[in-house]
Amino acid sequence: MRPSHIALATLVAAVWGVNFVVIDIGLDHFPPLLFSALRFLVAALPAVFFVGRPKVAWKWIVGVGLTLGVAKFGLLFTGMDRGAPAGLSSLVLQIQAVFTALFAFAALGERPGRTRLAGMAVALGGIAVAAVDQGTSGPLLGLTLCVAAAAFWGVSNVLTRKAAPPDALNFMVWVSTVPVLPLLALSLLFEGPARDAAALRSLDWTGAGVIVYVAWVTTVFGFGAWGWLLRRHPASSVAPFSLLVPVFGMSSAALFLGEGITALRWCAAALLVGGVALTSLGRAGRRPAAVAAKEAAGAAAVRDERRPDPAGTSPARAG
Repeated sequence: MRPSHIALATLVAAVWGVNFVVIDIGLDHFPPLLFSALRFLVAALPAVFFVGRPKVAWKWIVGVGLTLGVAKFGLLFTGMDRGAPAGLSSLVLQIQAVFTALFAFAALGERPGRTRLAGMAVALGGIAVAAVDQGTSGPLLGLTLCVAAAAFWGVSNVLTRKAAPPDALNFMVWVSTVPVLPLLALSLLFEGPARDAAALRSLDWTGAGVIVYVAWVTTVFGFGAWGWLLRRHPASSVAPFSLLVPVFGMSSAALFLGEGITALRWCAAALLVGGVALTSLGRAGRRPAAVAAKEAAGAAAVRDERRPDPAGTSPARAG
């Protein structure tokens, strides 16, 4: 990668890491579900006029919108509102790599190799240490919701892989249109119209700035730049930079929010980052024979359809 591209990848990781501090600040201004709905509302509505029509089927946009936008971000924001520290949340959320590998095995037949299995075990050990650390300093509910958010992120990763969007920014913008109404409905149901109305009436420059950051900087710029890098470099070159997210998340939380980093949290960070690195970068094992045979048959069928038919007897030419 060029130095400028390395700098861009690092900048995206920093933007995503600092985002957890911004979310923590935003939760002082908005109820969590309303906050998440506003994030997607501001990110999606202006951008849809610039990215063009969706380039994948709507079933994938709706599926990822519900799992990523409603479930993952709804649980994350609620978990942080219920006491999960910003720095620890940025760390725990990386367990999504383990969930992604598990769900890819279940849905796509992608068997994890020994290195990935070892990485998953190490990362799960990091979650256990993080739970012990959080249990000694605050309620576990927030941490549990963050782990659930990571699980839904794993589901959305598998759906995104199935969708195979050719334009990451276009896909993310249209995905962002899906969660707005469900999150608003959930906010009215669980947080109440009076609380939502009070938050909107008291909107100030800090609250507006928080919304702009999480919507445009984190979502539009972050995912757009990440997709741009993935189109120009192998995923194996770009993906490791995501391991910097909890580094920036924990350090910015310590700097701006005064969050302490205990010895147990350092231990959890080392286990989680190391385990996620092994899970993300380790080689996949062999795919099951039935899955491989099915894919080979499908590829052969595609080649046969594309092969010229000199006799003119193909179904496309018949009649």
